[in-house]
Amino acid sequence: MTQHEKLFESLPPTRLFFRCALPSMISMAMLSLYTVADGIFVGRYVGPNALAAVNLVMPLIMMSFALVDLVAVGSSVQISIRLGEKNERAANRIFSFCTGLIVALSCVIGLGGFFLAGPMVSLMGAEAEVTAMGAEYMQVYAVFAPVIMVFFAVDNYLRICGRVRYSMILNVVTALLNIVLDFLFLVVFRWGVAAAAAASCLSIALGTVLGFLPFVMGRLPLRFVRGTISARQLGNILANGSSEFFSSIAGSVMMVILNSVLLRLSGSMAVAAFSIVMYVDSIVGSLLFGMADSIQPAISYNYGARRRDRMLALEKRVLLTGAAVSLAALLWMQLGGKYVIPLFIQGDDPALLEMSLRAMRLFSLSYLLGWAGTCLSSFFTALNRPGRSLILAFSKTLVFPLACLAVLPAALGLDGVWLTAPAAGVLTAALAVWFLTAVLRQERAQDRQEGEGTPQA
Repeated sequence: MTQHEKLFESLPPTRLFFRCALPSMISMAMLSLYTVADGIFVGRYVGPNALAAVNLVMPLIMMSFALVDLVAVGSSVQISIRLGEKNERAANRIFSFCTGLIVALSCVIGLGGFFLAGPMVSLMGAEAEVTAMGAEYMQVYAVFAPVIMVFFAVDNYLRICGRVRYSMILNVVTALLNIVLDFLFLVVFRWGVAAAAAASCLSIALGTVLGFLPFVMGRLPLRFVRGTISARQLGNILANGSSEFFSSIAGSVMMVILNSVLLRLSGSMAVAAFSIVMYVDSIVGSLLFGMADSIQPAISYNYGARRRDRMLALEKRVLLTGAAVSLAALLWMQLGGKYVIPLFIQGDDPALLEMSLRAMRLFSLSYLLGWAGTCLSSFFTALNRPGRSLILAFSKTLVFPLACLAVLPAALGLDGVWLTAPAAGVLTAALAVWFLTAVLRQERAQDRQEGEGTPQA
């Protein structure tokens, strides 16, 4: 029995959950840490205009990474299911083909991003200085795209192979290196906002090299092989990854819209205040996503092996932990925001501090129910139900927030923008519970069919 088989088949659900979830949550928290480190160093040592510039272009960068996630997440589900079915040949073929596809996509994205950075940022309507800084920051990411975008895919593949601790160590090393480079580039050498992007990209590039080493050396169940996959299989991979793709795209589009509304209501200070909240939120969001995403291979594996009891037991632990983490984050942001926000502010700026604190306290109400959408969207993806996962993710990140944004600011002004996320979270949770009820009903019906010996449709 291989390492991933022992992990996914034999460990009790609680031990399996913690074995997968804790390293992944640490990994994702560390990944978000270098984004937060950029925010702290940029805000304190370059200034609020640079902080606003980074926040303006980050949605565009995230959109480009979403294309890679489309292939990475979708292929991870299919690889896990094939390993559960003991079809390692098919799993290796999917792994090899999709890795090559991701590298090719990254090259195309990098070229487009480098030459179109200026025009895209200028469309957002910010001041000339902020626009120039944003374009400069984005172009650095574009140059490194071929070697950094594949990092998040190889991290998924490592966890599929049961190398969750190696993945965690890799992410910790990457994040710590980024912080060191941020300090050198921004504090010691005073190189400016582009250096913050370079620090992140150099760190991720090292993570890509170290991540692929075990595969190249042939030490894991997945190996590089020759061959392609069918158009139908590629379509299924893209469908399975579509929820994460559209979720990221929709979330990025929503951020662009929010930034535009904030610029209209209160100028670049509101954008800077919101960026501080988003930096803190990125840590919480990464913990939830890392937990849900880490259990996805185990759920897919047990779904392929027809172990529905283990599959449901794992998801129960995901939901309970998601609720606990979110409530803890709510208390932390309500009570501790005044100690965190000054880390991002250059000098003494009481107006920015007050606006950021108000934004954080209202936005943090989204943690009351927001965890349900994240946890259940990943669950539906793991069960090869891309339609439900896509609808839920798209509603969570764009449809419901847009609807709330159309109503709340008109009635509450700037507070309405901060309350958009909590209101959208309530609507998302209701939709997620409805979908879950339907899926569980389908699974029980299929169990009855199998028990009676009825062939599956």
